[in-house]
Amino acid sequence: MSTMAETSPASVPSRRPLAQADPPIALGALDGRYRPAVAPLVEHLSEAALNRNRIHVEVEWFIHLCARQVLPGLSPLSSEQIEGLRRIVADFDAAAVAELAEIEAVTVHDVKAVEYFIGRRLADLGLEHLKPLVHFACTSEDINNLAYAVGVRDAVVGVWAPAAQELVGQIRNMAETSSQVSMLSRTHGQPATPTTLGKELAVFTHRLGRQLERVRATQFLGKINGATGTYAAHVSAAPTADWQDISRTFVEGLGLTWNPLTTQIESHDWQAELYADVARFNRILHNLCTDIWSYISIGFFRQVPVAGATGSSTMPHKVNPIRFENAEANLEISCSLLDTLGATLVTSRWQRDLTDSSSQRNIGTAFGHSLLAISNVAKGLDRLDVAEDVMAADLEVNWEVLGEAIQTVMRAEAIAGTAGMDDPYERLKELTRGHRVDKQRMQAFVAELGLSPEAEQRLAELTPATYTGLASTLVGHVRADKS
Repeated sequence: MSTMAETSPASVPSRRPLAQADPPIALGALDGRYRPAVAPLVEHLSEAALNRNRIHVEVEWFIHLCARQVLPGLSPLSSEQIEGLRRIVADFDAAAVAELAEIEAVTVHDVKAVEYFIGRRLADLGLEHLKPLVHFACTSEDINNLAYAVGVRDAVVGVWAPAAQELVGQIRNMAETSSQVSMLSRTHGQPATPTTLGKELAVFTHRLGRQLERVRATQFLGKINGATGTYAAHVSAAPTADWQDISRTFVEGLGLTWNPLTTQIESHDWQAELYADVARFNRILHNLCTDIWSYISIGFFRQVPVAGATGSSTMPHKVNPIRFENAEANLEISCSLLDTLGATLVTSRWQRDLTDSSSQRNIGTAFGHSLLAISNVAKGLDRLDVAEDVMAADLEVNWEVLGEAIQTVMRAEAIAGTAGMDDPYERLKELTRGHRVDKQRMQAFVAELGLSPEAEQRLAELTPATYTGLASTLVGHVRADKS
C-alpha cells in the first residue's frame, strides 16, 4: 500500500501562509469577491458598527439619567457636555476600533470594554466625577439588545429596503411596458391559456411589494430593565424614581418600540418576525429568478452581451444567465441563515443563555447575501430584451389552447338553449388532447358546431395571441400599488 508521502507530488514548493497576509485576506465571499455590493451594510451590521451602537446607547443612557435626575447630585448636562459625549460616537473610527480591541483584550468582555472606553473620555468633558454613571444599573443585554435593534433598523430602513424597493420598481416598469405582449402560459410545463408577459411580471411585483410592506411595518423592540427584567438594581439605588417611565422614554427616544416584559434579554420575537418576512421576500425573488431563467432557456428573453465578457471558457457562443443563478444561490444562503436566526433567537433557557450572542453576529451575513442577490437580479434584468417574435411563434403553433375558450362558450350556449352543445369538454378533449391542432382545423371545428352567430363570430376571431382575457388590464393593479 502506498503511503501519503509516496504519492504526494515532490515538486510542490513550500507555501507562504495566506492567513498572515497584510492586509488580511477575507475568509468569506461577502468580505472578498462581493464586498462592493454589500459594503453599505458594514455601516450598520459589522462588529465595529455594533460597538459604535453600544457606545451610542451608553452615551444616551448617561444623558437620559442626568436629564431625569434619577440620583441625588445629578442635574441636566450642559449643551457642550452633551455634544462632547455624542462626539464620542460620531468620532468612532479605525483608531477607536483598535483602542476598544485593546481594552477588550484585558477585560475579555466586549460591553465592559465599551464602558471603560467611554470612561476614559469623561475627564476632558469635566465629567470625571460621573464615571460611575456609565452603564448604571445595566446588564450587558440592556446595551446589546438596543445596539442590535438600532443597527438592524438602520440597515433595513437605510440599505436593504431601498434596494428591494428599487428592484420592485424595476420589475413594475417591465410589467407596464410589456403589459400587452402576449405569451403562452405553461402550467405543469405544458402549453396553457395564454397570458401577457406584463401580467406575469405584475404578479411578482405584487407579491414582492406585499412582503416589503410587511418589512416596513416592523416594530424594532428594545428594553432596559436590568439583569432579569425586574429593575431590581434600579429600585435599590433610586426607589422613588419611575423606572418604567424612564426606561420607556429612553427606548422610545432611540426610535425603538419599548418592550415592558422581558427576562435578562429582549425576547427577539420582533427579529424572528422580520427575518421571516425578509426570507419570504427572498423566496419570492428566487421564484422570479427561476422563471426568468426558464424563459431565457426557451428564448422568450434575449440576453444583451456585455462587451468583453466571457460566457463559457470553451464555448464562445454562450451568454449564461449568471446573474440569476448567482442570485438563486445567495437567496438560498440568506434564507438558511434567516430561518436559523428566527428559530434560535426566540428561545432562551430560563432567564438567559448565550446562544443569541453568537447567532446575532450572523445578521449582517444574512442580509448581505440577500442584498447581493437583489443587486444581481437588478443587473440581470437590465440586460434582457423581450423576444416578442419568439413568443408570437410559440403561440402560433399552440392553437389547441383555444379548446378552453370553445368548450366554455359551448357551455354558455347550452345554458342559453342553443341545440347541439352536448358534452363540450369531452368533444374538445377528443379534438385537442395529445396532438397539435392548427388554425384551419380549429376554425373548421367552430364552424361545424352550430353556435349562435354572435358566439361563432367571437370564436372565429379569437387567436392564441388574443386569448389573454384581462391580462393587460390586470397590470393596472401594480400601477395603483406604486409608492
